[in-house]
Amino acid sequence: MEFSLLGPIAVTTGSTELSLGPAKRRSVLALFLLQPNTTVPLEQLIDSLWEDEPPEHSRTVVQGHVSRLRATLAEGGAEAYGIELTTHGSAYLLRLPEELIDAHRFGELVALARPEAAPGDAVPLLREALGLWRGPALTGTVTSPPFAAAAHALEERRLTAVEALGRAHGALGEHEQAAAVLYSAAVNHPLREGLIAGLMRALFHTGRQSDALEWFHRTRRLLNEELGVDPGERLRNAYEEILRAEAAGGHRQGAAKPAAPGAGSAPGGAPSGGAGSGEASGGGRTGAPAANSSTTGGGARPVGSEGQTPAQGVADGSAADGVPQAPGTGRTQPGTTAGGRDGSGSGRGGAAPRLLPRPPARFLGREDQLAALTAVLTDRTTGESPLAVVAGPAGVGKTACAVQWAHLYAGAFPDGQLFADLRGFGEGDEAHPAEILRDFLLALGTPPERVPGSAQAASALFRSLVAERRMLVVLDNASSSAQVRPLLPGGPHCATVVTSRSRLDGLVATDCARPVGIQTLGHEEGAALLGAMLGPERVAEDPAAARELVDLCDGLPLALRAAAAQLTARPRWRLARLAAALRDERRRLALLSAEDTGIAAALRMSVARLSADDARLLSALATSADGHLNASLAAALAGYDPERTQDGLDRLAEMHLVDEEATDVYTISTLTQLFARDDRGEGGEGGDGTEGAHERNR
Repeated sequence: MEFSLLGPIAVTTGSTELSLGPAKRRSVLALFLLQPNTTVPLEQLIDSLWEDEPPEHSRTVVQGHVSRLRATLAEGGAEAYGIELTTHGSAYLLRLPEELIDAHRFGELVALARPEAAPGDAVPLLREALGLWRGPALTGTVTSPPFAAAAHALEERRLTAVEALGRAHGALGEHEQAAAVLYSAAVNHPLREGLIAGLMRALFHTGRQSDALEWFHRTRRLLNEELGVDPGERLRNAYEEILRAEAAGGHRQGAAKPAAPGAGSAPGGAPSGGAGSGEASGGGRTGAPAANSSTTGGGARPVGSEGQTPAQGVADGSAADGVPQAPGTGRTQPGTTAGGRDGSGSGRGGAAPRLLPRPPARFLGREDQLAALTAVLTDRTTGESPLAVVAGPAGVGKTACAVQWAHLYAGAFPDGQLFADLRGFGEGDEAHPAEILRDFLLALGTPPERVPGSAQAASALFRSLVAERRMLVVLDNASSSAQVRPLLPGGPHCATVVTSRSRLDGLVATDCARPVGIQTLGHEEGAALLGAMLGPERVAEDPAAARELVDLCDGLPLALRAAAAQLTARPRWRLARLAAALRDERRRLALLSAEDTGIAAALRMSVARLSADDARLLSALATSADGHLNASLAAALAGYDPERTQDGLDRLAEMHLVDEEATDVYTISTLTQLFARDDRGEGGEGGDGTEGAHERNR
């Protein structure tokens, strides 16, 4: 059970909100929550509920509201939470754990944050605290002076937390984020001098000196006109600091160059807007990431792992020559300043969301795919928002490649990077677009209560918010084009990467998506990945066994990583010993698994999406002697007519469960054959894929 004061007065149990009744009853509860575990006299309740002279029956009215609240809480299971509303003579006591009150949790989080001493920890703490607010405090209570005073006190605490968050961003050198955080609060509280001073410093550090000084003069005029006073010490100090720094030679060290006048700025110079799963090659999963999680905004070193040189960038996808490097390496991405802003100065309001998962570990090679993504996603010749679809079979490293590119080119998208796992090929249900849009809108600073309920309205709002921003959207693990379309930004400065096991031909047809295929690894590339995982010395001991392991893993990075995990757990094993074990086709899929990841689990998710007819066709193809066949042979194996067989082969090829090497020449990989055979009962270690697909699709 949770109690809300920071917005509309509410009590929720799980996903259910209790019905609290009229404003006076909500006000009684609010007064109890403002003084938890403290007796509240009946007279105080009466004085708070009626601004004028209370009616003669006021005591009876209050007693009735308390009685109904007690019944409502009991119906919601209050006793299980240690909550009790009791009467003590002519007073009442609401006994409860204070951490159930959002205002108490807010205070604890703010108290834990140390913006100057530990800004890196303070930012997520303060963001979580401010995220508890759902609107003006004590919404729904009566409009009497006691409640107005209490709401004002809570609002003061919120503004103090906003100022602290701005200082924490500033201490981290994240001055764009600091300006975005402070801007909307400054607009709504134009006479709060500490807030304006913080905004002035943040704007100055981003190179917008004139905007910073304009905020000072605007505030000075307002103070004089409305209060008849001059600026206080904090505001004067900020103004004088900026003037001294300008006289000493311009903006301070580390500040971005001044933006072009009027280039993407809101009035006053502030920004104008609102505030996964890894596959194959090591992309990490994310769950409900913080909107401002730390990522490398200016790209990453052109190496695949710590200490790796560009010459070692082979196999699983490291940066190629010419990709942007991290700040401080002496190189910046074309079209950006050293501060990570694009040349147009397109800063936007709100802290730029950084939702990318961490960069994939031991990412090697994939220069051609990274270059192809660069060509697609940085193409501005069409005037449209570029869209790339990274497609390939399960376990080939699509997510890792997309996430690696996103980190390398994060600096080209200064207004943020959004990431979502669409769960198109996962254990549970795929993500509904409305769910993803809500996460995106919240990350962009939309208050929860303003997120539209329908996917169509949420999609429209999302496109409106990002229309003029430079943002990257990464949509991982998509099941279909229809799932993706509502999530596509419309602005010409945005770019989108979609990964899928399906080719998503619909996006190519309707949205001019450009496909970027990911292939399996060759012998040298696969051996390099094993060397990155195990150490080059261990692989160099037996290069022939390393080549055999690559073959036995079908060149799939996910399978090779699982093999490396087996060898890591058995440091005395030589590569040849694992290769010998993998030759046993009954054990191979089991050995190429590591806890919750492995090639069998990945294939199971692909097969689960097939129709019953296509799943039976795949099982029939698995009986092919060498994995090479044409449509006639496939029809004979499956017992289907030629037209039905050809349609099925086309769908399996679209899902990358078979490859069409040439006209009427199809291949099925050994691991896919083993998986499909196991599900027919011809092997020992398989999953429940094809037969499960039969049942799920009936």
